[in-house]
Amino acid sequence: MTQSLTRAARLQPQVEARFLAGAREASRFFMSKSNVHRTLERLVDRLTELEIPYAIVGAMALNAYGYRRTTSDVDILVRREGLESFKSAYLGRGYVEKFPGSKGLRDAAENVTIDVLLTGEYPGDGREKPVVFPDPAEAAVRGERFALLPLEKLIELKLASGMTAPHRLRDLADVIELIRVNELAEDLVASLDPYVREKYRELWQAAQVRDDE
Repeated sequence: MTQSLTRAARLQPQVEARFLAGAREASRFFMSKSNVHRTLERLVDRLTELEIPYAIVGAMALNAYGYRRTTSDVDILVRREGLESFKSAYLGRGYVEKFPGSKGLRDAAENVTIDVLLTGEYPGDGREKPVVFPDPAEAAVRGERFALLPLEKLIELKLASGMTAPHRLRDLADVIELIRVNELAEDLVASLDPYVREKYRELWQAAQVRDDE
C-alpha cells in the first residue's frame, strides 16, 4: 500500500470550526437558552398581547412532544388577519419581513427566521387536498405559557406534507420519531383524516423496527 493511501486526511479548519460551533449551539438549544428560544418566547408574548390566536408548530412543537431536535427557526400558525395585525403592530419594531410582502418574518434582534403558516392553506406542495392548516383558535391546545396543535393534528399535517412534497421527506421521518418516542398505537389512525391513514400505517410499521434489531 502506498504512502498516499495510508496517510490520514486532515480535517479542514472551517469544517472543524462549524462542527464546534454546531455543538455549542445544540447545547444552548437543549438548555432552552438559544436565540431560537428567545425569539419564540418574545413572539408568543407579542401574539398574546395582541390577542392573536396561534399555535406553535415545526421543530419546537416536536420537542414539546418528546422528540428532541434542534432548529434554527420558529414555525407559527396564525389566521391571515392575525398576521396582518401583528405586522401592523410590530414591523419595524424588532421584526422585519423576509422580503417585501412576504408572510415570513425575521426577529431582527436575534436574527432568527419566523416561518408563518396560515389557516386554510395546504401543507406540503401547497395544492388543494383534504388536509389544511386549521384555525388555531379552534384547534390549538393551551398551557399556561404556550399553545400547540394536538399531537394527532401535528402528525396529520406532517403526513400530508411529506406525502406531497419531495423536499419535505423529513416530515415523514419526524412522524416515525413521534410514534417511537410517544409509543403511539396503530389505532391512532382512526383519529386522522382518511387522506393520510395509509401512510400513517406504513410509518407505524417502520417505527417498530429499531436499528439494534
